[in-house]
Amino acid sequence: MISFVRGPVAQLSLAHVVLDVNGVGMLVHATPKTLGKLREGEEATITTAMIVREDSMTLYGFADEQEREVFDALLTVSGIGPRLALAVLSVLEPESIRISVANGDGKAFTKVPGVGPKVAGRIVLELKGKLKPTGAAPSSAPEASAAMEWKDQVVAAMTSLGWNEKDALKAIDAAVAADPELAEGANVPAVLRATLRWLGQDNTRTRTGVR
Repeated sequence: MISFVRGPVAQLSLAHVVLDVNGVGMLVHATPKTLGKLREGEEATITTAMIVREDSMTLYGFADEQEREVFDALLTVSGIGPRLALAVLSVLEPESIRISVANGDGKAFTKVPGVGPKVAGRIVLELKGKLKPTGAAPSSAPEASAAMEWKDQVVAAMTSLGWNEKDALKAIDAAVAADPELAEGANVPAVLRATLRWLGQDNTRTRTGVR
């Protein structure tokens, strides 16, 4: 297992990073929080998990050990693969996931595109007792990314999670209008989480007929 990779950032995209590890380009899929801390040309160390399948070996990267631990736990849930586990971590902080599991709050997970009530219920049921709160306060202000325009980054992250560009832009504008400080900070992970929360609230209003 490759537990971490270290090297200069050779390429940085909205969904992955390529590190030059002794002349070998290592592609690592990662969360917006992780990617938001990186800069092309700068040295970086990324905590990783390697998923080996018959036809592929894929590296997933995380901001810290807490993210990787929660990622590994999510993979034990029936029907949760690495892409969906990474999507959960793109929306929810590791400590928030632990708290939601401990409190039996499946609704928190339905904010993640691709996670419906049944899957959310399985997450809570199968991780009960496995993921416990550490007592750390969930981060509310991850470091901002200055690598690219923040809105483009949020749109790309949302399209990679399953939303189309038009709906993503509309939701971002609505979330920022509700909380203008998001735009002032240009904090990509925070804007992404706020936008997905807004979408979850909007879907609830639609289902109940409230506009």
